[in-house]
Amino acid sequence: MQINEITTFTKLDTWKYSHLLAIAVLEACKAMPTHNSLRKQIERSAISITSNIAEGFGRQTIQDKKHFYVISRGSAFELQNQLLLARDIGLINKEDFDKLANLSLDSIRLLHGLIRSTTVKNV
Repeated sequence: MQINEITTFTKLDTWKYSHLLAIAVLEACKAMPTHNSLRKQIERSAISITSNIAEGFGRQTIQDKKHFYVISRGSAFELQNQLLLARDIGLINKEDFDKLANLSLDSIRLLHGLIRSTTVKNV
């Protein structure tokens, strides 16, 4: 084992930033009605980002890892769309939207890097 080898998904910067995003999203959703279907979709998308990073990390082959990281990135884009809808219908205020939108962009950038690095080597 190399000294700098990452041995758990929680050490990945991509997971750390996406985890912060998920926490921020879940906190913001507390202000939304619990029965709202968009709220549920927003929560699922945010959770899916980190869950797929974790699942991909645990896979054996580079192709499997990359597949789950790509799914995670798709969930991040899905979340961005849902946040826009929530903002536009008044479920989320501008301040929360701006914070979450910026966090989601950071998460997507890191996911792009993780996907690229997975193509080159085994993460």
